[in-house]
Amino acid sequence: MFLVLPDPQAVAAYVSNHLIQLIQKKPTAVLGLATGGTMEPVYQQFVQQVSALQLDVAQLHSFNLDEYVGLSQAHPQSYNYYMHQHLFNLLPFTEAQLHLPDGLASDWQAECQQYSTRIQQAGGLDLQLLGIGSNGHIGFNEPGTPFDSRTHVVELLERTRQDNGRFFSSMDEVPCHALTMGIQDILEAKEILLVVTGEHKAQTMLNYFQSPASEDMPATVLKQHSNVRIVMDNAAASLLPETALHQAA
Repeated sequence: MFLVLPDPQAVAAYVSNHLIQLIQKKPTAVLGLATGGTMEPVYQQFVQQVSALQLDVAQLHSFNLDEYVGLSQAHPQSYNYYMHQHLFNLLPFTEAQLHLPDGLASDWQAECQQYSTRIQQAGGLDLQLLGIGSNGHIGFNEPGTPFDSRTHVVELLERTRQDNGRFFSSMDEVPCHALTMGIQDILEAKEILLVVTGEHKAQTMLNYFQSPASEDMPATVLKQHSNVRIVMDNAAASLLPETALHQAA
């Protein structure tokens, strides 16, 4: 289902409210979390609402989608650092609640296997937040990734590196590999919210709309999930036909 809202702040408010309602209903919820510019206003709104409501987050657990290979937790461009800056340090979480792939793991295969296993041992993801890359990747699952994949190491395509290069001082600093939750791990979430904002994602969303479920565009696997909502702003939805959209104020 497509849900189109006016702007990124309206999208952030919707997603934050949805998270709040889930936690109020299930204080022990297991959340799959994403990073990137799209998620920053979401986490900002969420922190404000949790604080205002004095919502207890002590029983939550979170699993992040991905992490760059070779970056320490303290590196300003690591996703561990991002999550602590935008969410984890701003609410009373304990490190035991927070799960992220280890970008400096000495045994990549073991780290990947253990990560998928930890998700399953936690009872699976109650809700997975996703963004989408310009080539349709979710997490760092690039085009061609098998739909039955579990957490794995991926070689990042040049387009993905260029898209993320704006966060680094130079392209030479952009990692070439990442650890990512697999598509099967994502699909096993009970609910998925794909969050998309900005005119630069309009063509990507048109491609998604027009494509069948295909490993050539990993995000299209969401068409096989029974509980997915795609939340967009007007700019991201600007190329979609009116018949595809469920408009909401």
